[in-house]
Amino acid sequence: MNVAETTRVGLDAIWAHKLRSFLTLLGIIIGVATVIAVVMMVEGFNTYFNEKVADLGSNAFVIRKVGFVTSMEEMFEQNRKNKNVTLDDMEAIINNPRRQFVLEAAARLSSGGELKYGSQTLTDITIEGVSHNMVDIDQVKVAEGRYISQEDEQRRRYVCFIGSNVERELFPSIDPIDRELKVAGLPFRVIGVAEELGTVMGQPQDNYVNIPISTYMKIFGSRRSISIRVAAINGDAISHAIDEVRVVLRNRRHLKYAAEDNFGIITSDSLKEFRDSALGTIQLVSVGVASIALIVGGIVVMNIMLVSVTERTREIGIRKSMGARRADILWQFLVESVTLALLGGAIGIGLAYSGGKIVSYFTDFLLVLPLGWTIAATVVSAAVGLFSGVYPAYKAAGLDPVEALRSE
Repeated sequence: MNVAETTRVGLDAIWAHKLRSFLTLLGIIIGVATVIAVVMMVEGFNTYFNEKVADLGSNAFVIRKVGFVTSMEEMFEQNRKNKNVTLDDMEAIINNPRRQFVLEAAARLSSGGELKYGSQTLTDITIEGVSHNMVDIDQVKVAEGRYISQEDEQRRRYVCFIGSNVERELFPSIDPIDRELKVAGLPFRVIGVAEELGTVMGQPQDNYVNIPISTYMKIFGSRRSISIRVAAINGDAISHAIDEVRVVLRNRRHLKYAAEDNFGIITSDSLKEFRDSALGTIQLVSVGVASIALIVGGIVVMNIMLVSVTERTREIGIRKSMGARRADILWQFLVESVTLALLGGAIGIGLAYSGGKIVSYFTDFLLVLPLGWTIAATVVSAAVGLFSGVYPAYKAAGLDPVEALRSE
């Protein structure tokens, strides 16, 4: 028999036993769907983290008193050892006579508080004191009105720029511009509204109000450490800009050459490295655990194929007596197992992909199926089918035709 004829016989056998074939498919479907679903969640989380959490901008980084820490002890140690970052530090960065790669720098201070407008009160609001040029570096964009101006900052004016969620809650049907609301109990005039930022890990990012940093320090005190957001001239120059800022701050702190920095520098890359170090192993283990379901699916295929060989012993004897070679029998059973595995893999990928689309539709968590993993899942499905079918096929091909014909 030729390969085409043997392949047709194998496919006919699958079609002839639809229920058994479907039950065999379930193991592969569940295994592949589980692996793909876990991979989609891992990739989706990484993409979400990169876009929502680690995105400081292609050319921006942040200077803080405390950098990345992995324990409370480390945080307390850095907080004790490191000096406060001040407005004078920001001015030194901007006015550095050797500045080549730093484009701009802006300051920020923040705390929690509440807002009031008439009889309405919003709690758990982030009150941020910012310098006037923060809008040029930060992700915040103006939707209505204007941002805080340099004159607002110099004159310590009681003006505020509000997040979109604050506008929806306090001013649902009226124009908020020039309205007066109370920030931490003090009257502020609304001068602008920001574009919506959305949520991160289910937490809204638009419950905030920005006021001039000079006004913030007047109200809450000026002895706290600020954070400085620095923009490089372009994305390619960010490492040079970091070196430039580091030299300025180390000189201001009179640090020796071998001494460690007593301030923290946070970049998008460092955030991603932190994610990888904290969650990389967990993500890898998750994929590994999910792969167990695929191994179980392969065992199901092997078991069903062994049962099939036992049930079709007489058929195999007849085919051998009519001239079928060992290779023909081997090929027939391999075609059955690989076809079942590929079909189950395709259905599993389709189910996982559809589930991911549904989740993405109802949430802001985008689940994506990378092309590489789609190809890998298909190849692995075929490999599972091939591996699971080798022993049953070899057993079938090795049957003695005389003994097989005697089988009932």
